[in-house]
Amino acid sequence: MHLLASGWLLRHSVVMCLLLHSVVLMTCFHHAATSCSQGCYCSESDSRGKTVRCSNLRLTEIPQDLPNDTRRIYLDFNLLTEVPSNAFQGLPLLSELDLSNNELAKLEQGAFRSLGPSLTFLDLSSNKLVNFNPEAFEGLRARANLTNNPWHCDCSLQMSMPHIDLEPLSLTGIVCETSDPPDVGAEGVPFLLAQDLDLCVVMKKTTDVAMLVTMFGWFTMVISYLVYYVRHNTEDARRHLEYLKSLPTKPGPSEASSTVSTMV
Repeated sequence: MHLLASGWLLRHSVVMCLLLHSVVLMTCFHHAATSCSQGCYCSESDSRGKTVRCSNLRLTEIPQDLPNDTRRIYLDFNLLTEVPSNAFQGLPLLSELDLSNNELAKLEQGAFRSLGPSLTFLDLSSNKLVNFNPEAFEGLRARANLTNNPWHCDCSLQMSMPHIDLEPLSLTGIVCETSDPPDVGAEGVPFLLAQDLDLCVVMKKTTDVAMLVTMFGWFTMVISYLVYYVRHNTEDARRHLEYLKSLPTKPGPSEASSTVSTMV
């Protein structure tokens, strides 16, 4: 009986150990999939989902270990200088992204790619963005805060505006600190509200001048060819005429009859 009891206890202990090991592994895997990014603070509620706060941590790069079930990310008041391509890939539920009060000067092409279907608000205020790169906002239909950036307004910006899918009011945050050309009165003006601004006027003038120069060049070539053709043919005609004049002339019938009469 003692041996039977010992065997049963041993088998029971092995089974319990295996079950406990499985539970520990499942817990570890779940923690790895949903844990908070290192150094950040995470909170979660039934109504708002998971929020990740990485504010004021002096971050110089966007964390790569953000939980894939995150709905809101706060990366404000850090030292971020750029947003690389696909920086937020793998976050299908992300609806709000705060990148305000950083040192952002560059948004690479596809910086917010894959966030188009979910993102509803993007805060890029109080950074160092100068040039507007429409390819960074590819497919994004969110409301964006673009205020307090040293925007440079030029023809490229004006040409790209019709192709941006951001909520239209978002673009009122682009206030021109500098402009090209500089004398059109764009400085200090919200670009979208300045209906009469034409920042492509220099390009249009340049294009017009280029077309005039090209047309003048073709016209000059045609005239030069015509002059050369006329002169060349005139010279050929003159030489041909001189050649004809130099040929010996044959006596006509009246001259031959006169010569015979004289001999008789």
